[in-house]
Amino acid sequence: MAVALAVLVVMLAGLVWAAQRHPARPHGAAARRAWSEARPLLVRLPLALLAASILAALVPADVIGRWLGDEAGLRGILVATLVGGLLPGGPMVAFPLALVLWDAGAGMAQMVTLITAWSVIALHRVLAFEWPMLGGRFALLRLAASILLPALAGLGALGLLRAVEAGGALRLYG
Repeated sequence: MAVALAVLVVMLAGLVWAAQRHPARPHGAAARRAWSEARPLLVRLPLALLAASILAALVPADVIGRWLGDEAGLRGILVATLVGGLLPGGPMVAFPLALVLWDAGAGMAQMVTLITAWSVIALHRVLAFEWPMLGGRFALLRLAASILLPALAGLGALGLLRAVEAGGALRLYG
């Protein structure tokens, strides 16, 4: 995976270099746009990872393992649904925090649940955008229609992981 990503980065860097040498070509505008989008990430991502690492030092790994670990099972999936739904911010906050939780002992099915809940429920986005712009009726209907999706995704991931462990035919990680 890392090799494929490195090859992709080298290919894209070559396109950017070519676009800068010939700015009149159509992909030159795309390369400039890509650079303008990527530039803020060069600052934000390391800071977000640093903040998440500091947060990890404050939350003991045994607590994370107990509430979100593989052994937590359905309880961990429900806790991950709650945590993911309450997790504020965009990907610069959610993914570094998810990485820290995973490194501290959170289970894979629970992390699938957490990221799905952050994507689907996202109470901070409901309160800041959905409710004021689309109205309370719409926001409540959307939440009611999607509230079970994170737990279902986590249970599906848990089932897949158990099937893989039982059969050993498919390797999903590591």
